Amino acid sequence: MDDSGTTTPNLTFEQLADLREKTEAIAQFLKDRLQGHLETIRPAFAPRRALGKYTGTRDSVAGEDKAFAQLQTQYQEVCRNPFALPPELDQEILANIDNQIDVQPWEYTYEAKGAKESKTLSMNSPARWVLTYSSGYTLAQVRQAVSGLQDRRSDYVRQFVVNALVMRFMFDRYPGIAQLLTDLRYEVRIEKAQGLGELPFVTVSACLSSFRPADELILTATRFSGVPAFIELLNVDAVPTLQDPLKLRIEQLLLS
Repeated sequence: MDDSGTTTPNLTFEQLADLREKTEAIAQFLKDRLQGHLETIRPAFAPRRALGKYTGTRDSVAGEDKAFAQLQTQYQEVCRNPFALPPELDQEILANIDNQIDVQPWEYTYEAKGAKESKTLSMNSPARWVLTYSSGYTLAQVRQAVSGLQDRRSDYVRQFVVNALVMRFMFDRYPGIAQLLTDLRYEVRIEKAQGLGELPFVTVSACLSSFRPADELILTATRFSGVPAFIELLNVDAVPTLQDPLKLRIEQLLLS
């Protein structure tokens, strides 16, 4: 679901607790499944496939100079605000990219408004993730670093930005990766995250939607937990109506 829109089924606190337990179990299963799929196809994400010598390898690949120039342009478009990074993209930082894929939860801030209080919360999606290469900062940490909420390590910020750009670049350069994930019932999108300017992120969503319950219920739950964070709930009622993309495509072809 989008950060700006949601459905709010009427839930009791007891129903919330039950659905949250189910959400956590299913979310872990879905994340493990995605990580397994990504590990299987991890060689497809190797930056050297597109950038060749610019990743520190001795092997050159066709089109590597043009690919590096494109990446340099993309970096210069996002490096300033809010990251305050130098505009030069050197080979060393590309050589530091570890071909290990991080699957991080999609996060955003949300102001829950109740009758007696309002609170800004960190919201997580249980079935939507950001794909990036491993670095010293997570998505949440780089957001805190650039907003001044924690000590900033510029080298970590820079590596995070470059990693996100290279991940998006690989999806653009090799559309078969996105097609394979789509065939596995994932939705692949390019999105921007709150507080991180124009930096594009590759996000992958599972086939189950999620929602926020009523704000009063969210506020009650966070008062009990003492943590200003909440995980969206999976719409488990939609499980019986899940669609098979391959089946739908074949049906369309039969009707044409």
